[in-house]
Amino acid sequence: MTENKERLRLLRIKQKINARRPNFVRPESWRYKRLKSNWRRPKGIDNKMRKKIKGYPKMAGVGYRGPKAVRGMHPSGYSVKHVSNVSQLEGLDPETDAVMIQRTVGLRKRQQIIERAEDLHIKVLNLPVKAVEVAEFGEEVEEYELLGEDEFEFEEDFEEEPEEALEDEDSEQESSE
Repeated sequence: MTENKERLRLLRIKQKINARRPNFVRPESWRYKRLKSNWRRPKGIDNKMRKKIKGYPKMAGVGYRGPKAVRGMHPSGYSVKHVSNVSQLEGLDPETDAVMIQRTVGLRKRQQIIERAEDLHIKVLNLPVKAVEVAEFGEEVEEYELLGEDEFEFEEDFEEEPEEALEDEDSEQESSE
């Protein structure tokens, strides 16, 4: 129990550190299109980033690291194990390990992995989300169809109001003249 509380506390600290961590960019990548923004350490003798001059991007350093106990851990608190076949699920602890199916796995084998992980009560971190979204969208559409056309009379209301408003304005102008 105390280990779980400690792990949750460290995960919260890690989230705070991640939120404050700046995006580290390669020096002069904003200046030259040929340089990507991937981090490279500045090494020049006059480099402003290396000298940590105000107004230049931050350099990566040890102070930006998270707690060692939760480093590399998924934000959900599980340690991630990459899986490409069903046999790799054996021997995993469902309380500490979660599975991420590799992207090269085909649909049939992916389905087998998901079913076996469900039997072993192992959490799968990259489940196919499209199926869930489609089901929710389908339910919403059915709700709209059930309402019916009689309840919506917006078009009639909009057609009548502008004409009445114009007649009122015309009568006011005639009376003022």
